[in-house]
Amino acid sequence: MTSMTIVDPSVKPGLVAYQASNEDQAEIQELILKTARWLHSKGSTQWGKLLKGEDDHNLGGAISRGEVVIFRTSEDHRLAGAVILQQQPSAWDCRLWGLDGMNSEGGTSVYLHRLVVDRDNTGKGLGRELMQWIEQGIRFAGKDRIRLDCIAGNDKLSGFYQQCGYTYIGETNGYNTFEKMLIKS
Repeated sequence: MTSMTIVDPSVKPGLVAYQASNEDQAEIQELILKTARWLHSKGSTQWGKLLKGEDDHNLGGAISRGEVVIFRTSEDHRLAGAVILQQQPSAWDCRLWGLDGMNSEGGTSVYLHRLVVDRDNTGKGLGRELMQWIEQGIRFAGKDRIRLDCIAGNDKLSGFYQQCGYTYIGETNGYNTFEKMLIKS
């Protein structure tokens, strides 16, 4: 099971974070697929495997392990976003970060995957607010950094991560990797 605790469920007025349950899976999956289709329409190959039915990050398993956070509006409880926050590196993460899966550095990291914002909420700064909340509204026992990646050709997303304070680590196998140390409270 996960070692994360939501310490402040309020992302901003009108938006609340919850740990996802199995009942949320279909709705989260549809939101992720909607984003993957949009990315594809813009010429991006990011998340392209999802459109072929492949899920490298195992959404169902991540929900079962308590590693998925969803963001719902207070007014109508509509799903506005979601994120996977893996407590252990997946095979994907091990390949990108050069880990053997049990390495102590990998053991102190949270691996952020599939940050998704409902297309109706884009362009309003919600992605940045979710990134800030992940650093401040949740605690991870024994973790001191967040790691994430994106396809190397996605300059806009790479720039977004850097604007959010993530350090560019390098490119591995066609993916840019980023890391940010968590501030201890």
